[in-house]
Amino acid sequence: MSNLVIAVDSSTTSTKAIIVDSAGSVLSQAKVEFAMSTPRVDFYEQDPRDWWKSTNEAVGQAVAQLSDTDRGRIKYLCATIQRQSFALVDSEGTPLRPGILWLDGRAAEQVKKIGSRRVHELSGFQPDTTPSIYKIAWLKDHEPEKLAAAHKVVGVHGYLTHALTGQWVDSVATADSLGFLDSAKLDYSAELLDLIGIKREQLADLVPAASIIAPIKKSVLDDWGIKQSIELVAACGDGQAAALGAGAIGMEEAYLNMGTALVAGVHSPRYQIADVFRTDVAGIPGQYVLEIVQNSGAHLAGWFRSELGNPELEGRPDPELDKAASEVATGCGGLVTMPYWNAVQSPFWDPIAHGAIIGLAGAYGRAEIYRTILEGISLTMATNLHALAETTGVPLQSVRVMGGGQRSPLWRAIMTDCIGLPLTSCDTEEISAMGAAVMAMAQTDAYDSVEEASKGMAALGDTSDPNLKNHEIYLELAELQNEAYPALKAIMDRQYQFSLRHPLH
Repeated sequence: MSNLVIAVDSSTTSTKAIIVDSAGSVLSQAKVEFAMSTPRVDFYEQDPRDWWKSTNEAVGQAVAQLSDTDRGRIKYLCATIQRQSFALVDSEGTPLRPGILWLDGRAAEQVKKIGSRRVHELSGFQPDTTPSIYKIAWLKDHEPEKLAAAHKVVGVHGYLTHALTGQWVDSVATADSLGFLDSAKLDYSAELLDLIGIKREQLADLVPAASIIAPIKKSVLDDWGIKQSIELVAACGDGQAAALGAGAIGMEEAYLNMGTALVAGVHSPRYQIADVFRTDVAGIPGQYVLEIVQNSGAHLAGWFRSELGNPELEGRPDPELDKAASEVATGCGGLVTMPYWNAVQSPFWDPIAHGAIIGLAGAYGRAEIYRTILEGISLTMATNLHALAETTGVPLQSVRVMGGGQRSPLWRAIMTDCIGLPLTSCDTEEISAMGAAVMAMAQTDAYDSVEEASKGMAALGDTSDPNLKNHEIYLELAELQNEAYPALKAIMDRQYQFSLRHPLH
């Protein structure tokens, strides 16, 4: 009988485990949630032990749903993870402090102090509070004794690898998000390590993406009720994994995740950098993912519904609001939204930028404001995608879309019209976990490569085509939006200084 694989997605607030066959069919699945703490404004932390506890429980629950025969077919496990989140641990893997998460914004001053074009050239990441390197610099400034005492500084993948195998090993396609790899050389950068004051021996050993790391410990397999040996496959980050799960592996095929944040990108056979995208090491060995990031995605639409929508719905989708917004004229009569409620990432990478709605008047109500927010998010993504294609020199032909936001017919139509290309949905619910399954299944005799497995296991749904008349309107509106940030930057800088002197809370 053919092999099965276990795929794990350890995300920001939950861990999902799926067990998959070579066609991409999910035989069983489980999900375990865990907490996140916010001890101060802009501080986001987690107990790293929850990363392993939730993984252990989710896999155990998924395996328990299988027959003994199917359990015996499992050959490999691969775990994709939330990127940029990390922990300081002792030699036994015990955390020395809470783990610091990717959305933590405490390191704005460190970004100013050590962020540079050189860091971007080496790591692939623009100066921004998201990569771990700046939060490690914050620890160097504020908790130097804990940083010095750490046996290992590891991301989620390195932490899980130790729990699963007993080895301190990490994949180049997950360790890259820490922000101190020389990503072109696929090794740690001595220059960047010196910048933040950590030693190479404090880091996990690196292995190529989609390579076999080691057998999983027998004690772990016993807990799951698995009798045969299973090997751990080196993963990639959840963003890169989503591209694999969607089958978007060509430079002309973009993926777009319309989730809490908006993330989109394409694969590239060579390392390159630009302002519009950050550069990740891909799950396909020898390739990279050129990735657009907009942290204000579905979160922003949810913010409007929660704060200014129907209070009885508590932020949940509102069909009446969607219907009213769908009846508003395309372009909202010239309203321009800068969707920077969570700062701006692509293409300006400004951690202190904030959002704005320009052109409000008494004629505008909730429906118009809601629509301009959706248009602002979508126009920004469209501008970023076209800039990415101009940089690579390869025109985009299609976009694979995933995430909760695409379930809104209104938002999906706006996004399609803004981009001006067909958007094809992905029928796989756990798309990042499926990407991990692709990497694991590529180790079996079912496929000869990660690329082949990605194409063979991706499940696609319906395609929406753009309304070209609306697209022309959005091109005109995009010209206005593109001028807004440069025009308002000086004011936003002064607002930031004002907020330091007179904080809101």
